[in-house]
Amino acid sequence: MSPESQLRDKLRKIEALFAGAGTAGERLAAEAALERVKARLADLGSRDPAIEMQFSMPDQWSRQLFMALSRRYGLKPFRYRRQRYTTVVIRAPKGFVDTVLLPEFNELNLALRTYLNEVTLRIIQEEIYSDASDAREVPEALPAN
Repeated sequence: MSPESQLRDKLRKIEALFAGAGTAGERLAAEAALERVKARLADLGSRDPAIEMQFSMPDQWSRQLFMALSRRYGLKPFRYRRQRYTTVVIRAPKGFVDTVLLPEFNELNLALRTYLNEVTLRIIQEEIYSDASDAREVPEALPAN
């Protein structure tokens, strides 16, 4: 199994975990799980009014993941004029964001960042130079030449 297919499988399992699906691999179960999450969002929206929340993403991959996940649940991510490109604003019930969106985002983001780091390190080691370790730490400043 390739690293990419392993990542895809792991992402499906994470999504199934947060959506409450019993069978992650089946298309119908995944659709039903997504519908359950959307129903939960609608239920929370009736009890917990949507508020505007702003998020700052550390990189473009996290930002793209957050926006895709938000859109998946029917939210409309945006940013105001002159806000940084890394800023994403959504309007959603706080309970939904705290119990569904952010925990799922954090798990998916960790899996994606781990994968991207592994691929980057492997390419550096294979194509640039095999020693990609951190710089060594020295006790004091080295003498100038």
